[in-house]
Amino acid sequence: MGEQTYGDHRGGQAEPGHDVLVSDEERERVVERVRDAVADGRLPLDELDGRLDRIYAARTRGELRTAGSGLPAPTTGDAPTVDGAPASGFALGVFGGFRRDGGWVVPPRFTAWSMWGGGRLDLTEARFAAPVTVIRAVALWGGIGIVVPDDIDLQVRGFGLFGVFGGREGRARRGTAGPAAPRVVVKGLALFGAVVTKPPRK
Repeated sequence: MGEQTYGDHRGGQAEPGHDVLVSDEERERVVERVRDAVADGRLPLDELDGRLDRIYAARTRGELRTAGSGLPAPTTGDAPTVDGAPASGFALGVFGGFRRDGGWVVPPRFTAWSMWGGGRLDLTEARFAAPVTVIRAVALWGGIGIVVPDDIDLQVRGFGLFGVFGGREGRARRGTAGPAAPRVVVKGLALFGAVVTKPPRK
């Protein structure tokens, strides 16, 4: 009986972590690379939607690497952040309201719930604890308004069920924001209510 040998098959194996499920933060970093590539002229605009669809459909790190192949490194690390302690990461309005405005420090993850009430998040003078901020907004028979100036890179994702969800929507919209601008991702649900993003009043 001959000796069984095992060759070196590393070239045909997936990279370590290939099958690990991706987080929202990892996915958003690749999205930023796509946006920068379009802004720099590296990626044609007509390829943007297809590339973003593959990124948002990616479930594992291997799929995400494939979707983001050939793109330059992200630039969000240069976005202005502050060292101050961020505000609470949660706001709740039940039969009432809440308001965050002025020079408040927005944490990397912020959740806002409005149930039979209303809420307002104003980012006009806000400072950010991280280059990428994710705001989860849920309105159940209530409303949440999010004021986002044009110098912030905004993404809006979510849906309304018998309600209103939207505003300045677009998966690849910068307004007047530059590549080093803070990025805000709004993820929301409106059920018999409204979650709306809007610019500041003139």
